[in-house]
Amino acid sequence: MSSADQNTDAAVDLETFEVLSDGRSVRLQIDERLYPLDAVRGAAYLFLDRCFVRLDRPADQRIDLTLKTKAAPMPGQLEQLAGELGNALLDQAVRVQVAQSTGKIREYIMARAFFAAPAQSSIDQLLAELDAEELADDPLDIQVPWEKGGA
Repeated sequence: MSSADQNTDAAVDLETFEVLSDGRSVRLQIDERLYPLDAVRGAAYLFLDRCFVRLDRPADQRIDLTLKTKAAPMPGQLEQLAGELGNALLDQAVRVQVAQSTGKIREYIMARAFFAAPAQSSIDQLLAELDAEELADDPLDIQVPWEKGGA
């Protein structure tokens, strides 16, 4: 079996889902080669408000994700949940891939932001300007009461 055939078989596993006998649960078998565990966890997290979530590992590189509705499901709701889960898995897999591919750039930007500060920050420059203005001579001879010698 070629690797293309294996990927097709794995994709079919995601598209086929099993409605469990309790009538409130749907189980999907996920190939971890296509969807990393972090992506599966991220997708499962998105359903915590509506469902109880269970992750199992029946075999190496396989994850069973079971969603059980918190209330009795409406007709077609389990199929809709399975479809939404498929979309969430793809979304989270892309997020994981983008995070991995841009990790070095983000680290560089953060390092520059925190550790390459200019000699004097803009706030320090503004305070220095205000101090310089206060120390300048008062051309209108307006004195602040606390500046007088013994008032």
